[in-house]
Amino acid sequence: MGKNSCILFGVLLVFLTALTQQVSAQAEKTTKLRQPHMVLFLADDLGWGDVGYHGSQIKTPHIDALAEAGTRLNRFYVMPVCSPTRGALMTGRYPVHLGLQCGVVRPWAEHGLPTDERTLPQALQEVGYKTAIVGKWHLGHNDPSFLPTNRGFDHQYGHYNGALDYFTHIRDGGHDWHRNDRRNDDPGYTTELIAREATRVIEQHDPSKPLFLYVPFNAPHSPIQAPEKYIQRYSEIKNPKRRVFAAMVDCMDDAIGQIMEQLKASGFAPENTLVIFASDNGGIVQFGSVGPWRGQKGKLYEGGVRSPTIVVWKGQLKPGSQVNEPMHIVDLYPTLLRLAGADLKQAKPLDGHDAWPTISTGKPSPHTSILLNSTPFTGAVLEGNWKLIWNGQVRANQTELPKNELWELYDLANDPTESNNLYAKQPEIASRLKKVVQDYRNKAAKPNIPPNRTPKDFNTPAVWGEFR
Repeated sequence: MGKNSCILFGVLLVFLTALTQQVSAQAEKTTKLRQPHMVLFLADDLGWGDVGYHGSQIKTPHIDALAEAGTRLNRFYVMPVCSPTRGALMTGRYPVHLGLQCGVVRPWAEHGLPTDERTLPQALQEVGYKTAIVGKWHLGHNDPSFLPTNRGFDHQYGHYNGALDYFTHIRDGGHDWHRNDRRNDDPGYTTELIAREATRVIEQHDPSKPLFLYVPFNAPHSPIQAPEKYIQRYSEIKNPKRRVFAAMVDCMDDAIGQIMEQLKASGFAPENTLVIFASDNGGIVQFGSVGPWRGQKGKLYEGGVRSPTIVVWKGQLKPGSQVNEPMHIVDLYPTLLRLAGADLKQAKPLDGHDAWPTISTGKPSPHTSILLNSTPFTGAVLEGNWKLIWNGQVRANQTELPKNELWELYDLANDPTESNNLYAKQPEIASRLKKVVQDYRNKAAKPNIPPNRTPKDFNTPAVWGEFR
């Protein structure tokens, strides 16, 4: 090789080395974000026994794949109904401090998540996240200040109320489907529309910048409706309501699969992407399943407040692992903010704790006690394996005290199905936990209790969330 050729070769080698280093640096920037992308799936009325990995006959291969890839949280608690859970998730504060402790935000309700509360998406925006909600809000709609785009979401798509028609998007005569908090008339079954929009959000997002995508499905909440192609998959189920319910869960599982596939196709590296799956409350035993637990949606027994919950983050969590320490949905707020590098200092004190050491390494629960709810009519608290329930027979939306007061104390370690009431046999523990419930009730925000039925003088708007 001649002298000139050697010089040329050397220059070329230096150029290629520099180019390789530049490409490598860019790839590292793309695949090793300081802040992880966060995708949070929230099912609606999905019971413990409604997922395949808990033995359900309903096919949930994509949810099961999450369970295999990540960590199952076997004692992850939520509220007994929808709006309180969502309020706790958005603020890291118990609903008893938000005025959301008594039932859900009804269509005719004038309240919502208090506007002086700092929300999860707002806090994530502060540290550079793009934020999107695709699905169900249910934290207020009668004033613009309650709507998602005024609570920290850069993008909104979906509905405000619960129990809308899956095909027509009508709730009590009013249209309830919106994009960026304006009426939207996309035709289709809501679960499939949510999947389509969530994949679009992912596809159009630059994966080198952090994304918080909140996907709260309305499935499998009533009305019990599903596309015929999914119903046909469960022809062996004789109960027609149960058959359609299974189809609803199956369709939601397919939606989750589509969203997960889009993350992969759009370059969202699994090492950069934290995925969480949970349900907002317990299941409905008429056509769903709460597994081995007592109670169902609306009640403070385990069947109403224990959520099938999974956390996935490749390289950070051991695939197929399980954690049995008690945690609560209020913990997601401080946990996600810490992972994002956001400031936890704020005006309103948090009830949640950073639970990442518990989730990632199985360390003890960060809680001394966990409040499951406290209202003027009912309440429950956990302390380790001890659980005290006051008036557990009361429904979530009940607005009067029962005739006979009932206190129950259970040792969940030895009695997870809550069948042996130890209240009279363990007076010291009962007295201590009773004081916790009473203290929360004494310090509670004034509860918002709208009528359970449509008031006679209420006029349903043509479009929910549009103001006259």
